[in-house]
Amino acid sequence: MSTIERELQISPLVPESIQHNSRTLYNLQSLTSSLLGVSAGILGLESYSGFLFYVIFSLLTTTVFYLLRVAPSSSSSSSSSSKGFLDTSEYFRGTFEFWAGGLMNGLAGFTLTWTLFYGLVRA
Repeated sequence: MSTIERELQISPLVPESIQHNSRTLYNLQSLTSSLLGVSAGILGLESYSGFLFYVIFSLLTTTVFYLLRVAPSSSSSSSSSSKGFLDTSEYFRGTFEFWAGGLMNGLAGFTLTWTLFYGLVRA
């Protein structure tokens, strides 16, 4: 048995896979935040309503991603019975990073496209 096989048996979490999953989620959240900015600008949302729109739909996007991609595979694994339903540590760096990391990462893209499209529509 090689040392790589032994390491995978001891710690079945592969760092490259976790990085790939995090990168995929980051790309989805970046694209979604820009599209949400376009939507908020076209709808003419201002101030707190625009940011509330962003927070709600960003969390909704993460929830849909969780329900379609993470939950089916985590429910089939044997270790999910000892962990909580919303635990994503098997596929991502941490639960907080999965659920709330995209809020701050995509805020700049959201604000940029929100103000751009708000100015284009209202001009």
